[in-house]
Amino acid sequence: MEEITHFINGAHVKGTSGRFTEVFNPATGEVQAKVPLATVEEMNDAIAKAAEAQIKWAATNPQRRARVMMKFGALINENMDKLAELVSREHGKTLPDARGDVQRGLEVVEVCMGAPHMLKGEYTDDGGPGIDLYSMRQPLGVVAGITPFNFPAMIPLWKMAPALAAGNAMILKPSERCPSTSLLLAELIMEAGLPEGVLQVVNGDKEAVDAILDNETIQAVGFVGSTPIAQYIYGRAAANGKRAQCFGGAKNHMIIMPDADMDKAADALVGAGFGAAGERCMAISVAVPVGQEAADALIEKLVPRIDKLKVGPYTAGDDVDYGPVITKAAQDRIMGLITSGAEQGATLVRDGRDFSLQGYENGFFVGPTLFDNVTPDMDIYKEEIFGPVLSQVRTDSYEDALKLTMDNPYGNGTAIYTADGDTARDFAHRVNVGMVGINFPIPVPLSYFTFGGWKKSAFGDLNQYGPDAFRFYTKTKTVTARWFSGIKEGGEFNFKAMD
Repeated sequence: MEEITHFINGAHVKGTSGRFTEVFNPATGEVQAKVPLATVEEMNDAIAKAAEAQIKWAATNPQRRARVMMKFGALINENMDKLAELVSREHGKTLPDARGDVQRGLEVVEVCMGAPHMLKGEYTDDGGPGIDLYSMRQPLGVVAGITPFNFPAMIPLWKMAPALAAGNAMILKPSERCPSTSLLLAELIMEAGLPEGVLQVVNGDKEAVDAILDNETIQAVGFVGSTPIAQYIYGRAAANGKRAQCFGGAKNHMIIMPDADMDKAADALVGAGFGAAGERCMAISVAVPVGQEAADALIEKLVPRIDKLKVGPYTAGDDVDYGPVITKAAQDRIMGLITSGAEQGATLVRDGRDFSLQGYENGFFVGPTLFDNVTPDMDIYKEEIFGPVLSQVRTDSYEDALKLTMDNPYGNGTAIYTADGDTARDFAHRVNVGMVGINFPIPVPLSYFTFGGWKKSAFGDLNQYGPDAFRFYTKTKTVTARWFSGIKEGGEFNFKAMD
């Protein structure tokens, strides 16, 4: 069986803890590798080595750091298929989806090629008599990224690219369920010219996470995962005096107004709800049509589209719409929530519990599931399902639909489909959600903006990538300077001129 490694000081290193966890092939249910779980001592050693390497890297001028990003971006492009294959093999998502995973991470690397501009300070001359003021952005030191299973390439790149471009060293702890992509990315950025030790990839579980949170050298922590863990990491990091940006769960609503193009809305819901098996924090899991006619029309449009979805392993080619979920535990949890929805009175329009694929009976597949007449008190509404399940909640008015979205404890993403500009503008201004789509189902901002939710979807003041990332991974130093220039009179300094 393959034994996955850590990546320390520019080399693959076997774990020494003797503890491992299994990496599955989600399509077959078979164990395909084992990954070591680092001890506190292993993590602390990697952090110490990163701190040594960071000193020289921070002294490298931003333009040269940007050149590393340029070469790194080129290498990601050259290895796109290899990276996508790794993502699909361990995560289970289709190859087109895996390429999209890599591509969205690459776009952040491309923005980081402009690091010299992002890191510029400010200057004011003659802020007072003979006084100049200027600020500079300096790296924090050693920072950490703790990333989830659902985007094995994109989110590690969201973390590492701006952190490294800003002059920090990074400890990256990828999900132990999908670790191999991060290891290949580490190889590629080393090939691009990153010095040894500036990026360390350390695999682990809670013991490794706590070691990061408690180590005094770590200055900032970025996390993406579930809300309970985001709250835990944010609280413990803050208690230890660290910066933290922790992104949690989501329950994203899409409002469909009566004037919306129902075909476009249905297409958007199928892609946003079932793509990547629903394992996206920006997935639309709640459709909110306004009015009974719109709700009936939407169901009528959704059913034939859902029935045409093809579910299978990534090896079946680009024809497959989505693959398995990540683990047997995830599959069981989703099945349990579908059962609870039916028991609690929702109308089960399409049931994914009976899905079976010949030759892949042990895979972690869930068929596309559609509920109608869901109410906010049901578990399928309250829980983040993180699976291929779409719930329709019927509302009588726009204000009811808006209130439903705003009352939800999560605030990651939302969308509205309408032909009316006034309604769309009102929605964008009033809704208390961090990312808003207007006739756009998954409103993930482009990489030169910034990504982040509100409410229980995010903890911390600054978002991921874009300008916020450079603010998060640097600290501002402001200098107030005055140069004394005495006026000579008769060969003597006039010291009054210096007052």
